[in-house]
Amino acid sequence: MFSYKIYAASLIFFIGLSCSKNEQPPENKLTSYVNTFIGTDGPGNTYPGATVPYGMVQLSPDIGIPGWDRISGYFYQDSIITGFSHTHLTGTGAGDLYDLLVMPTNSRFKERIKDNNFKPFSKFSHDKESASPGYYSVDLLDYGIKAELTTTLRTGIHRYTFPKDSLSQIHIDLGYALNWDRPTDTYIKVVNNHTIEGYRKSSGWAKDQRLYFTIQLSKDFDSYDLYNNDTLVEVSTKGTNTKIVLNYTTKKEEQIVLKTGLSTANIEGSRKSLDVEAPDFNFDSYREQADEIWEEQLQKIKVTMLTDEQTRIFYTMLYQSMLAPTLLSDLNGNYKGANDTIMKASGFDRYDTFSLWDTYRAAHPLFTILHPDKVTDFVKSMLAHYKETGLLPVWSMQGNETNMMIGYHAVPVIVDAYFKGINDFDVDLAYEACKVSAMDNTRKIDLYKELGYIPVDEENENWSVSKTLEYAYDDWCIAQFAKDLGKNEDYNYFLNRSEYWRNVYDAESSFMRPKLANGEFIKDFVPKDYSKYFCESNAWQYFWSVPQNIEGLIEVTGGKDRFEEKLDSMFSLNPLPTDELPIFSTGMIGQYAHGNEPSHHVGYLYNYIDKPYKTQKIIRQILESQYKNTPDGHCGNEDCGQMSSWYIFSALGFYPVNPAEGVYSFGSPIIKEAKLSLKDGKTFEIKVKNNSKDNIYIQSIQLNGEELLRNEILHSEIMNGGTLIFTMGKKPANIN
Repeated sequence: MFSYKIYAASLIFFIGLSCSKNEQPPENKLTSYVNTFIGTDGPGNTYPGATVPYGMVQLSPDIGIPGWDRISGYFYQDSIITGFSHTHLTGTGAGDLYDLLVMPTNSRFKERIKDNNFKPFSKFSHDKESASPGYYSVDLLDYGIKAELTTTLRTGIHRYTFPKDSLSQIHIDLGYALNWDRPTDTYIKVVNNHTIEGYRKSSGWAKDQRLYFTIQLSKDFDSYDLYNNDTLVEVSTKGTNTKIVLNYTTKKEEQIVLKTGLSTANIEGSRKSLDVEAPDFNFDSYREQADEIWEEQLQKIKVTMLTDEQTRIFYTMLYQSMLAPTLLSDLNGNYKGANDTIMKASGFDRYDTFSLWDTYRAAHPLFTILHPDKVTDFVKSMLAHYKETGLLPVWSMQGNETNMMIGYHAVPVIVDAYFKGINDFDVDLAYEACKVSAMDNTRKIDLYKELGYIPVDEENENWSVSKTLEYAYDDWCIAQFAKDLGKNEDYNYFLNRSEYWRNVYDAESSFMRPKLANGEFIKDFVPKDYSKYFCESNAWQYFWSVPQNIEGLIEVTGGKDRFEEKLDSMFSLNPLPTDELPIFSTGMIGQYAHGNEPSHHVGYLYNYIDKPYKTQKIIRQILESQYKNTPDGHCGNEDCGQMSSWYIFSALGFYPVNPAEGVYSFGSPIIKEAKLSLKDGKTFEIKVKNNSKDNIYIQSIQLNGEELLRNEILHSEIMNGGTLIFTMGKKPANIN
């Protein structure tokens, strides 16, 4: 029986980057520290292929076999490749995209297997595979073909090095589908003997996805076979399952470059992508250009870590923090809108892939520091979504609202940007969008407004406790927005709603507890159980989800001492061997689950009860135990930059407990020093004295030469530039 698993022993010898085994990266070349394979094994669900920051194209290998482990198309433990497709999600649990599969073959190998739907495939070895930011390469062992991939923003460029063969082929398969994705309408037209154009429309998590393409090849094909299902046709064809096979005679080590321009609006836009971004076939030039783009972005934080391994993790996390959102509009400004019509972005680039339940917590706050120009386009994109649908996005991708997860978490992203002075957008429209989204009667918001909480619905449960808590936080954000705009009536209304978390707090159990419509709490409540009342979590993990009023949460819990006891229990109440843990309950430290987002701020809450040393201890533990420079280096789904952004913030020594407040709570930095390049040419330096694996406790903090006697730093203090100095030690020292 054919085995898709590589031998376990080969995993032991994984080398982080293809360009080196244990040698030091070139000095000042930060891209060489990035290990794009982190998260491709275990629950990370990342892809290793080529892309540029926030690009439309994610050109990456597909194993071609469905399943949770292969949700991003690739799984490190596998040993075959079915092709290279142009779109992928990073670190999610959603099995969608995988558009426009390309696979080079020749006469050497003809085995087919049911598991990948009888598509051509080749075995590969990690010893003959390499990747770096903007580049991926692998030897297709069954064919003797070397495949290389790189991208621009809107184009994917392949280079295939063939052996001598009279039947070398390049397969372009629009009928290929994986996991949730299914083609609904595809079109291929042969323009000439080196140009093909068409589209692939599909349905999956994104119900109406459209991708138009133009493909050009550096060598004219000798002939082609164009298929609709299994029927040969000529020149052009439409259908749900179309593909074309390009036939070549190749010499030894002959290289053929294939470049694909994309647009979500029309073929004209895909042609322009090629004409402007990839006008020639110089693969090495595009690869170097992609590397330079990544290098420029990574240079925004120049960091010295405690160890080389941490340096590699840090820059990989910084890299992965920029894989989403992704570009949606083409060079004409056109894109497929969330109203299923072709829209035009004027004066901004339209982005999508907003995994907001995840990314509002740390990824978007990180963008406000490192990429304020992008934040403007992200907000304008959310407002475009509002104009197209009447609501702000919840979890949008490829011009579709998936309505996955909960909350109206575009609100904290918009409000955070506004208060940080990133407000080059229509503020009145932004406020309107926030308010309308919060007043909508779908997703149980009608009951939330009526009762002050979302009640249990035993017939059709919808994460009632979690929704109540998430809505209340978003309402606090709207209240602050309203107050600043002088809308006092709205301010009071939404501030009152922001306290609705109290309506699901149960003093008897000291947890947020599911509540019936009659006002009674449910019986038979076990806080550590994973139930339908909590979104991908349990009552332990969601208890702390009141970032807008931690002080109020401390008070209802019984004061600081009782709150401390509860926090201690959070990190020490380990699951029993008999406990049934769901797939998203990973990275466990007691009941804390670092592999899922609701836990991400909890370690910092000791700062609110004058026990910062406990925050420092647990944050250092999480940093050192939940991230590795290996394929299984993520303890949970990377989730479009959230897991990575948590690491970046925490490694630097601070984190946004309330993501829209512009305040960062101190933790335990694992750097020696860092220099952040900010807008307007300003820099913010962080220096950590006496830092080591043992010296995890902050002894003192200085900001611009003055002692800082608080457990937080303001966003404005960072963006003004200056120097932050931590002094570390082996024993705790209270900082009040």
